[in-house]
Amino acid sequence: MYIPEHFKIDDEEVIYDFIEKYGFATLFSQHKGEPCATHLPLMLNKSENALYGHFARPNEQWKDAENQQVLAVFQGPHCYISPTWYETTKAVPTWNYVSIHLYGKMEIVEGRKVIFDSLNDLVNKYERPDSPYNLNDVEPSFIEGMSKGIAAFRIKITKIEAKAKLSQNHPVERQELIIKHLENTSQQENIQVASLMKKNLQKCKYKSLSTY
Repeated sequence: MYIPEHFKIDDEEVIYDFIEKYGFATLFSQHKGEPCATHLPLMLNKSENALYGHFARPNEQWKDAENQQVLAVFQGPHCYISPTWYETTKAVPTWNYVSIHLYGKMEIVEGRKVIFDSLNDLVNKYERPDSPYNLNDVEPSFIEGMSKGIAAFRIKITKIEAKAKLSQNHPVERQELIIKHLENTSQQENIQVASLMKKNLQKCKYKSLSTY
């Protein structure tokens, strides 16, 4: 991924928090000599430095993805930035966004407990805290039967690229104008990008103050 220095995310915890929040990813590999992608939720295991997930078994991507170097893309909020929001007419449109790319070697997981634990982690993450649903309460034979319809995998992470393009290449005053316009809309993605821009500005101002 092309990442100019001022858009690069270096903080590991920021990257992990982003993956936790935007866990529905796109997984790319080579399949029969062509690029192939599947959209699916992935779970990060920090202690193993690995991602866990599963394909539907009829999805043939898993058959030759094992032992490949694959790419998982986590896409966060994004939005259009209009040049009419600037204080000058010498400007062009752009797009603000956050994206994380994780590379790693895929292995197919066969162990019954590992598969169950990875599925259970997904359920626990996405079910509401007050939800009555619990995978441990489901009949084991039913879980075992359903598990035969998936191909579970683990990706050992070898490289991370993280980018937050939030108008950092523009003056602070212009960034504040952009934030104001984004906050004045009802579109959730615009509001989320504005929030990320504000956090980034606050962090930059704190760094400036700490140098005195």
